[in-house]
Amino acid sequence: MGASIQQIIGKVNPDKYAENGKELLKKYGSPENIPAEEIKPKPLSEHTLVYDSASETLEPVYFFILDLMNDFGLSPQKFVDNFTSSPGSGHFGELGQRATIMQQQGMQILGHVNTVLRSVLNIIYDLKEFRVRLQTYHDLDSENKDKRESAILSLKQLWLDKVDVNKANSSIKAMALGQAGFQTLLDAFLMVNNEEDAKKLDLNDRVKRIVIPRISEFNIWMEQSGKELNKRYALERTYLKSQVNSLNLYTRWAKPYLIAASQLESKTEGMGREPALVKVFNTMLLELTLLGKRKLKIDDAASSGDIPPEFTKAKFRKMIKRDYSSCVLVDFRFRGIPQKIQGTQHYSFGGRAQITFQAYALNDQEIAKLDEEFNKANLVDVLKIIEGTTTESLEQLQEEINFFLDEQEDSEIQAATSGDSSNPFLALVGHYEKSPKKPASKYGEKKDEKPKEVGPIRKDDWVETTYIRPLASNGAQDAAFTLFDIYKKSHGMPSYT
Repeated sequence: MGASIQQIIGKVNPDKYAENGKELLKKYGSPENIPAEEIKPKPLSEHTLVYDSASETLEPVYFFILDLMNDFGLSPQKFVDNFTSSPGSGHFGELGQRATIMQQQGMQILGHVNTVLRSVLNIIYDLKEFRVRLQTYHDLDSENKDKRESAILSLKQLWLDKVDVNKANSSIKAMALGQAGFQTLLDAFLMVNNEEDAKKLDLNDRVKRIVIPRISEFNIWMEQSGKELNKRYALERTYLKSQVNSLNLYTRWAKPYLIAASQLESKTEGMGREPALVKVFNTMLLELTLLGKRKLKIDDAASSGDIPPEFTKAKFRKMIKRDYSSCVLVDFRFRGIPQKIQGTQHYSFGGRAQITFQAYALNDQEIAKLDEEFNKANLVDVLKIIEGTTTESLEQLQEEINFFLDEQEDSEIQAATSGDSSNPFLALVGHYEKSPKKPASKYGEKKDEKPKEVGPIRKDDWVETTYIRPLASNGAQDAAFTLFDIYKKSHGMPSYT
């Protein structure tokens, strides 16, 4: 069973928010090494409301408190939203059907994603091979004589193996290696670069009559194949762009279905022995946790006399390195009886609601560490799986895809594809579209590889210990009690503090 948000807060600051903080620090050495599941939470204050009515719905309870937190400037954020229904209830069956539909739609689109992804991989491998081949053609224009000669010999070998070999017994290799009188034919072909060089060879006329037309064929092939290879390379890059756009589109379509399917899943972890969840009963359990934060304003605190007025001066403000917030954690535990609304597919939920208000004072580092530890605790594991399914595969190829898509068109490729301006096929592949240079990321805004880790939290200094944190703590306790008290008085609910 995963750690609760209260346990994670206790891990972030075990000295203040864990009953067994000293023992765990002694055992594990530092807060980073403490397992959150071993924390015994200890908030600054805690107040509990219980409301039990099978005839009235639970939504007003939640939205009244949510709006009340906003009115107090706490800007609530939802951390936990889990539910589970008893297997024998109609609510379980209907949500299961909806989840199945979402899963089927998502998996169907993911099938297209995998197909296009394989196509992208094949195109990238082809483009890599084309670049190796094109490098040989580019070396023909090199100022280095050895590099030019090496490129010509490489192309001659390619021509012999791919083109001339189709002549069977009349090919240069077949004649040189298998027929008498042509032993020098292969060496002669590799030595000369044009017809004039072939005529100057000190060889018999029979060999010359074969070398001269063959070297002419090779030179024509070398020129034409270079142009065709550049054309093919340009078209493959255009096709890669099209496939990447399709991949991006499919992943965007798949995400809503996968997220909806995950949100419709019942939480079964830790619920197996829950006595309120009887298999054949019509019962639903719901867990909701909101965290509201209100930043401490030093100027307002000084003007109201809560801290010395000197703290508003510049030299004192420089001493305060971190902002502090008064935080209220509102924990909802609903035990509902789903009732289907007549003529609709929706349910209303009456039942027992237990709402707990807990106060905490946290600085910026602790809040950032809370978010980091919350993610590590796998409380959003489903969303990680979705991200891995739809975007990680793209990010793995990001560098190679960008290399080819951002590559500047060289003069040879432009010349090869700029022939007839009325060619409809060039328009089909987007040749006439003059679009600006794309950003480095083809999937939206570029993100950092990994979020920066918060690292160890610095201990409170004298000013924070003496003035700032106590002030934030008092604000948090006042806010938690005010929320509790207003709701209790406005609804006449029995309370347990």
